[in-house]
Amino acid sequence: MKIKTIIWILFSSMAMLHAVNVGEKLPNVTLEKDNGGNNLGQAWHSSSLKGKVHVLLYMDPDKRKEAMPFLDILNSKHYDKQKYSTVAIVNLAATWMPDAVLETMLSKKQQELNNTEFIFDKTKYLLKKWNLKDDASNIIVCDKKGKILYLKSGKLSSAEVDKVMQIITANIK
Repeated sequence: MKIKTIIWILFSSMAMLHAVNVGEKLPNVTLEKDNGGNNLGQAWHSSSLKGKVHVLLYMDPDKRKEAMPFLDILNSKHYDKQKYSTVAIVNLAATWMPDAVLETMLSKKQQELNNTEFIFDKTKYLLKKWNLKDDASNIIVCDKKGKILYLKSGKLSSAEVDKVMQIITANIK
């Protein structure tokens, strides 16, 4: 019995090795080739998230309605593009929709959204590396050095939206 408990603790600890946590730096991850990338088919590196405040929305396309009210508020702010950006990372493996259809639809949507870059995770690679919640909307706010300021899985309440907006505004300065 004790051996099973020890093994379970070890595996649980190993799963958390790449987890993202508030106050820590965002772990470097690259989405490329079969794992995904940007809407042009190029590699995307999380190490590029430096020099400005970034809001990352890692989401299941079928759960996008959870994040849309928050994303609409973000886009209404028209933050300075030199100091802020949004990165929407789409978990293509979490939906029934064909990748090509979803990628085309989101590439068009990117033109409408203020300062939002779409990234595609085709195999849940980033989800596993960062130990995020699957089949959900995950929101991560990082400062200019890549330190995680806020992390939440699931729909934000209005009080949480206010808190996130305060964090963003305070760190853009």
